[in-house]
Amino acid sequence: MQIFLARNNVQAGPYNLEQLNIMLASGEVVLDDLMWHEGLEQWQRVGTLTNNQTVYTPAPVNGTEVNDSIINNVTIFPEDNASGNQTDKPVSLDRLYGKPERKDTANNTKVDMTTNRHHTPHHNVSLNKTQLNKAATNQDKVVGDVVLAPIMSRVLATAINGLLYLLAIFPLGMALTKMDVDYSKFQNIQDMDAAYQYSMTLMESLPSSTLMMSQIMVFGLFALQLVFIALRGQSLGKLITGIRVVDQTTHRLPSFTKLIGMRTLLLFIIYNLLFSFTSFLGFVVVAVHYYMASKSPENIGWHDKLAKTLVVKADSSQLTKKPTLK
Repeated sequence: MQIFLARNNVQAGPYNLEQLNIMLASGEVVLDDLMWHEGLEQWQRVGTLTNNQTVYTPAPVNGTEVNDSIINNVTIFPEDNASGNQTDKPVSLDRLYGKPERKDTANNTKVDMTTNRHHTPHHNVSLNKTQLNKAATNQDKVVGDVVLAPIMSRVLATAINGLLYLLAIFPLGMALTKMDVDYSKFQNIQDMDAAYQYSMTLMESLPSSTLMMSQIMVFGLFALQLVFIALRGQSLGKLITGIRVVDQTTHRLPSFTKLIGMRTLLLFIIYNLLFSFTSFLGFVVVAVHYYMASKSPENIGWHDKLAKTLVVKADSSQLTKKPTLK
């Protein structure tokens, strides 16, 4: 049996039944993709044919004639058809799913059996195009239906958030500059209790109006950040730079636990501890995160590994819940 798959105006195949089931089990093929093989009158959703299971057991086909007229308007890539004649060329799932093409794995002993398929152009499919191509550029990394946020956009968002925090504590900082502060008391990591007591003494020495204004600004900023993160997956910095945090699997807003618990509050505590010990250590950990992201195919740093999230270019479709398959 020759099985064809289609997604985003592109088809790939043929695959055999064993290959299809391997791809279903690994998640490379999802239930919302389209599938066609001999015996089907039209392209159908994979989940409809598998009864929403990740294994396909087709009904026996008894010599049903293939009707090519039901399939049309496929996207043919120019580099695959330079001569104008349709020939069998390898089409990988990377191409089908809009991902960057991986290098030829012919000399690699661990070849993924799903990455080297043949394109059969006379079987075509017409699908509604997504807005992905509008958002992506040649330099962008694409994963499924999302465009990964550039590393520099993420760095800029972090810098904006840091600047907003500095603005919030500006009245407090100005008041402290007028006082004789012994900063050496904050550098002794082994005596944090003394540093805490000294900081409390400083706070008591500040004018109550200055302290209240600083508290209102800091807590107001923190509350505003939490609201935007919970509702949109964006801190104010990410909102300004047009990027968003999404779940690695669903590419929609992560669960509240991941978004607020793991990626916001936990990171807030970690970085506050690091910067309280020494500002240098905090900046090193931030730098390590972005270095890891720059070396990852999906721009995943240790923040993302911890919360199982991706940072992507913001799109309104990411705010809608994915329909539950019944």
